[in-house]
Amino acid sequence: MRLLVTGGAGFIGSHAVDRLVADGHEVHVLDNLSTGRRGRVHAAARLHVCDLRSPRLAEALAAARPDAVLHVAAQASVARSVADPVHDAGVNVLGTIALLEACRRAGVRRVVYTSTGGAAYGDTDVLPTPEDHPLRPASPYGVSKVSAERWLECWAGLGGGRALALRLANVYGPRQDPAGEAGVVAIFAWRLLAGEPCVVNGDGEQTRDYVYVEDVADALARALGYPDVAGAVNVATGVATSVNDLYRRLAGLAGAARPPEHRPPRPGEQRRSVLDPSRAKARLGWTPATPLDAGLAKTLAWFRKEVGQ
Repeated sequence: MRLLVTGGAGFIGSHAVDRLVADGHEVHVLDNLSTGRRGRVHAAARLHVCDLRSPRLAEALAAARPDAVLHVAAQASVARSVADPVHDAGVNVLGTIALLEACRRAGVRRVVYTSTGGAAYGDTDVLPTPEDHPLRPASPYGVSKVSAERWLECWAGLGGGRALALRLANVYGPRQDPAGEAGVVAIFAWRLLAGEPCVVNGDGEQTRDYVYVEDVADALARALGYPDVAGAVNVATGVATSVNDLYRRLAGLAGAARPPEHRPPRPGEQRRSVLDPSRAKARLGWTPATPLDAGLAKTLAWFRKEVGQ
């Protein structure tokens, strides 16, 4: 199968490309390299350097001629979305619309979109949260990702395509940028190994559902094998972990005894987030394969190489 992965030079996208190449697909990558890195793109994949909002987007799709598109590219920082919601919407909403129009012109009938879980649902009383729960995003990032889901539904309804939104929990693992994408696991891992203090926003008892990046790549690959599955599917572990507990686990693996510093909570950040992954198992045959401690150990080992320890 000929595939196009947007954001395929980034954190999640590069892992997805590696998996798809290993599965025998012909893979094209579309990335503007603003946060992605050329060196992360698998040697067997073809890189098209292009922004989703560029007039050259339709040309890039026509050159790739994909049978399906995996749309991973995004503005992925909640904090940046609060500081600059116009930029966030420009990338996540207008960029998605431009991609869908280019897909229509190129005859693409299948789009798999990496949406957000926790930021889409907001704080809920139903935990783990299923896909049919009302969406109550509390940040511009969450709003933009939910809006893009609605555009995917519109595109599919008007053109007869099939669109699937994978609502990801908090993804972590090797290659995550501790500065650019602001994943707490990456930030803690980098700072612990560098001997720098770690900051916990709020009391640290806020909970998240941490899913390993290679498990997410597996879900994306499986989605291609079920072309009739549409709508939304959570990709998560169903296990809640507090930020304080996460820090203790990482500090123990890193051999660090220093406690974190606490600062005020960030605007737009929800209190509790854990997603119900049962639909992914029923419809895609997917379950998370990496326990948290094992995933954290792999992540820390990768960062040790980056830091040079």
